Amino acid sequence: MAPDSSKTPRYAVELALLAALATLWGASYTFIKLGIETIPPVTLIAGRTIIAGAVLLVILRLRGITLPRDAASWRNFAIQACLNSVIPFTLIAWAEKSVDAGLAVILNSMTPVFTFLITLVWSRHEPTTFRKMAGVLIGLSGTCVIVGAQAFTHIGQELVSQLAVVLATVCYAGAAIFGRNFKDLDPMAPAAGSLVAGAAMLIPVSLIVDRPWTLSPSASSIMALAGLAVFSTSIAFAIYFRLIRTLGSVGTTAQAYLRAPIGVAIGAYFLGERLSSSAWIGLACILVGVALMTIPRREKAPVPKLA
Repeated sequence: MAPDSSKTPRYAVELALLAALATLWGASYTFIKLGIETIPPVTLIAGRTIIAGAVLLVILRLRGITLPRDAASWRNFAIQACLNSVIPFTLIAWAEKSVDAGLAVILNSMTPVFTFLITLVWSRHEPTTFRKMAGVLIGLSGTCVIVGAQAFTHIGQELVSQLAVVLATVCYAGAAIFGRNFKDLDPMAPAAGSLVAGAAMLIPVSLIVDRPWTLSPSASSIMALAGLAVFSTSIAFAIYFRLIRTLGSVGTTAQAYLRAPIGVAIGAYFLGERLSSSAWIGLACILVGVALMTIPRREKAPVPKLA
């Protein structure tokens, strides 16, 4: 049967949005690198959550959706905030003081692998297949190549920073699993609620640790913060939740293996970064591992029975 030509333009739009999502999330690491030049990590992430949360609240208001007000929901929002923004955002921002943006995006692309491992050990709500296990092993090998190369060279700030990015990736994996608690809410509601909760946690820390009124951020850092909050967080979330509805969760995970090379390319173009040979090998392993875990197997067409 010939494909429905009326659906082709719409599908092309969704694919374009998928590429845009991967680009926005890939660019976040370069935004962070530029932001932390004159803005401390905690204050940068506090600003990111405040601005992004405010934008999402406006979007929810325009859609006529209100956030729940019960204590249980906000307790879950707070837990989600710790796993999905407060801890990982801050760890990555701190790590990028000594780690290239391109390397950070490569290590952070391991989220599907750690999600699978946590699922295997803890909730076991997804089937374990040989294909997924192969993807896990190959992806972990890529991470070991990157981090191990630094460990064998010398133990220093860069190694600790790489491990911080890996820890942030584990937090993202935990957030993906904990996010199942919000299945009764509009998908954008927990995103907004968790960002608001995260801002409430980070603002006091920023005021005490960084005293932001004493800072003198550069114009490039302020623009990077705005881009990070508006484009790589608010707009990216809006696109993500649309794709969940149109392409489905499996189709949307394609951004996981698009984001890494796009993020590396953005860092190379705007920051002049160059990857080491071990980083290239690790990138290849991680991309193959994530692809094995996220690209669905093509089902064989049934053999027609003879009359």
